[in-house]
Amino acid sequence: MRPATSSTNIISPMKILTHLLMVFVFMLSQTTANDFNKSLEEKALLATNWWPHANVSDRHCNWTHIDCNEAGSVIGIHFYYDNLEGDLGSLDFSSFPNLVRLYLDDCGVEGSIPEQIGLLSNLTELSLYWNRLKGDLPVSLANLTRLEHFDLSGNSFRGNLPVSFTNLTHLKYIDLSGNKFSGNLHVSFTNLISLQYLDLSGNNFSGNLPVSFVTLIHLEHLDLSGNSFTGKLPVSFTNLTHLKYLNLSKNQFSGPIPPTYGSMVNLTDLDLSTNQLNASIPNQITHLQNLRSLNLGDNNFDGPIPSDICNLSQLYTLDVGMNSISGHIPLCIPNMMKLQEVDLKHNNLVGTVHGNLSRLSYLDVSSNQLSGNLSFHIPCMLRHLDVSLNVITGAIKSLRVCKDLQYLDLSCNNFVGKQLEELDFSYLEFLNQSLNHNLTAFGPNPSLVQDSEIGLSFNASNEQSTCKQHMPRNKLVHFIIIFLPIIVGLCFLLLGCVCYSNRRATKKINQPETKKHGNVCSILNYDGTIAYEDFITATEDFDLKYCIGTGGYGSVYEAKLPDGQIFALKKLHRFETEQFNKSFKNEVQVLTNLRHKNIVKLYGFCLHNKCNFLVYEYMERGSLFCALSDNELAVQVDWLKRVNIIKDVAHALAYMHHDCSPPVVHRDISSNNVLLNSELEGFVADFGAARLLDPDFSNQTVIVGTLGYIAPEHAYNMIVTEKCDVYSFGVVALETIGGKHPGELISSLNYLTGHDAKLENILDKRLPYPTNRLIEKKIMCAYNVALACILPDPKCRPTMRNVTRELSC
Repeated sequence: MRPATSSTNIISPMKILTHLLMVFVFMLSQTTANDFNKSLEEKALLATNWWPHANVSDRHCNWTHIDCNEAGSVIGIHFYYDNLEGDLGSLDFSSFPNLVRLYLDDCGVEGSIPEQIGLLSNLTELSLYWNRLKGDLPVSLANLTRLEHFDLSGNSFRGNLPVSFTNLTHLKYIDLSGNKFSGNLHVSFTNLISLQYLDLSGNNFSGNLPVSFVTLIHLEHLDLSGNSFTGKLPVSFTNLTHLKYLNLSKNQFSGPIPPTYGSMVNLTDLDLSTNQLNASIPNQITHLQNLRSLNLGDNNFDGPIPSDICNLSQLYTLDVGMNSISGHIPLCIPNMMKLQEVDLKHNNLVGTVHGNLSRLSYLDVSSNQLSGNLSFHIPCMLRHLDVSLNVITGAIKSLRVCKDLQYLDLSCNNFVGKQLEELDFSYLEFLNQSLNHNLTAFGPNPSLVQDSEIGLSFNASNEQSTCKQHMPRNKLVHFIIIFLPIIVGLCFLLLGCVCYSNRRATKKINQPETKKHGNVCSILNYDGTIAYEDFITATEDFDLKYCIGTGGYGSVYEAKLPDGQIFALKKLHRFETEQFNKSFKNEVQVLTNLRHKNIVKLYGFCLHNKCNFLVYEYMERGSLFCALSDNELAVQVDWLKRVNIIKDVAHALAYMHHDCSPPVVHRDISSNNVLLNSELEGFVADFGAARLLDPDFSNQTVIVGTLGYIAPEHAYNMIVTEKCDVYSFGVVALETIGGKHPGELISSLNYLTGHDAKLENILDKRLPYPTNRLIEKKIMCAYNVALACILPDPKCRPTMRNVTRELSC
């Protein structure tokens, strides 16, 4: 027995040693394999040229835009709004067996999705939105069986969805909007039982909707708008009990709304507009207690508005315009507490509009058969009001309490009393009171006067406005058919009035009288009189302690009158009065014809033998330049406010360039000429250098503007175009995002590739990096627009109208 025991004791250590040796060899082989895989990953990343400044001596897991697991293998690649400008096929997918997340969003990536993508068997999130990708979707996508998030929106993919798409049973989010997919939806959605979000909008899909939609029992968001789907609205949608958002607009659906849609009680947004739906609106729609937005406009609905519509206590937007709806407007609509926007235009509604309209912000009841009076009370929230082409009567003076109105159309009614003036409102951009034969106009507007009289030169008559104001096409057709004989006669009469009025205004501007009429005028709705001496007293004869800014054409002073009213006075430097007299008159003449909420309001002016000054709306927060220069105030101007300021300036310039005839070019857009009110909203100011572009004459001029904001072509050929403002806007936008003038960065940005111009290197470091992805997206959108605006070739810069569209992202 002992020898056996001894033998056992000898053998056991040998077995252990052998086992340890095998483990060591296995671990060594694994380490070598891992190192080999890491080497493959690093080579594949470098081959894309997406990391031109990567430190190759450092581990690739330390590079930007890369996530690795504990073993050092790449599990995430994420680029947002970087200008990669490469082909998606340059990324060797076979080198990333552990990749879980791939985000290449708005990066300028081109080409098509390679079949090789099917090798990413561990992928759960794939997002390639807003790129330049095209072609058909590869069949190999069906191999991504773990995929949960799939976003290809904003590309140019075509064809149909692969039938094998149904194998992706873990999908929760699908966004294929804004592509060129077409044909019938042959894909079966039966197996996609986890799907919560589906957006196929903005494609060319056609035919009937697949029956398999009924299986998407967890779906919360469904957007099929902007396609060519036909047939009846699927009754089976009522089985989608979790649905909150349903948008089937801009298709070719026909027939009635199924009454069973009233059982989708979780719906918050329902949009069936711009189809061919008919019959009456089912009363069951009023059972959708959580509905915030209901849009049934531009269909063929008839019958009345459901009487129980006011049961929708959460409703914010109601649109049933462009139908054939008849009957009365339910009495309770204007009194629904959360309702803000109501569109009932182009129907056959009769009766009166009852209740307090003042709590709404948008109301369009044009082209109906409404009568009676309108009532408005303080506080009035209305910004858009269109009651044209009805038979409404009564006085309109109560509308003066709606100071925030931007659009007001009262034409073709039976209103009585005195007309409204544009000066009755703070932000009015459109006013039409024509063809109310019992309305009487006020006397002629004060025009530019002389010496110590302060005058207002605003045009109250919209017929004389220099800016385009067009009625919608269908309304215009209706209007012409009914009133053509009257229009012909009025055109000749108005033409004569306009010519006479313009001649008088021009004469007064260019040849002011020397006779004094007293130092008094009315300023907008200011009750009482203001004399020249009042401003002198308020500023202690323009003492420097009241000076709040100095520009190329004068200094700005704060003037607080005894009643508490505060104005900003822009006074020409006395030693420059003769030199800048033309600029002074130019600014008055231009501003009197501009109507936009983001252009600083000119209240009046003074021509005096001692000094000339303009009277402006006072902006509490001063200029954008001052706000960005002050560390404390700069922090208050957060990312969302900065993006909105950029949008404000863009909208003002788009109005000047595209909605005025002739176009107005500012020529001195800078952060000093963007003013901020108490809400930190942006306003364009200082029109001393503004120029009207006449297409029939040369637009060559002397160089004007602020150094650092002047477009390069204006500096060497002195030709002014709208693209000069576009360039200056781009500089201001970059300054707003970065917190300081971009300086040398401007020239470098024109030559840098997208890899070099990183957003995190541009942002103002005084604000924390935006963690909200939506805000980050808005900033990046504004940044990309700004880069396009400062391109050296003016032909390559976008127009301001295109800029505003891009900034709506």
